[in-house]
Amino acid sequence: MSNADRVLDNALNARSGVASNDEALQHRALGGGDTAVRTLKPRMDLLEYHDKNTVTAIFELPGLKKEDVQIDLHDNRMTVSGESSTSNGRDEGEYAVRERSFGKFSRTLQLPQGVKEDQIKAHLDNGVLCVQFP
Repeated sequence: MSNADRVLDNALNARSGVASNDEALQHRALGGGDTAVRTLKPRMDLLEYHDKNTVTAIFELPGLKKEDVQIDLHDNRMTVSGESSTSNGRDEGEYAVRERSFGKFSRTLQLPQGVKEDQIKAHLDNGVLCVQFP
């Protein structure tokens, strides 16, 4: 697979929340079997504020609370992860249409060089996580 194909594949899969071929291969190499990786990728917007020299990443995390979400920093990368579950008491009937996704989610961003942990600010309000960094 060429680099251009890989970039396009990853971008399309990031929109749909399906793992890329590379991620599926890594999953199998780690003993995960032949099943597709089912880690969801939350939708995200990135806003650049040139006048403030900051970037804000906005993640859609509907129904989640602060304690359901983790933000990890490692090797100049920020990973937002967690798990969403179905709401209790709503499974009495059979679904005619089910578009909402539940399960583990993860999204990793490469941070600009030199960003320190104390420079990153985050807050979660009404299922929208905003993370700001220089």
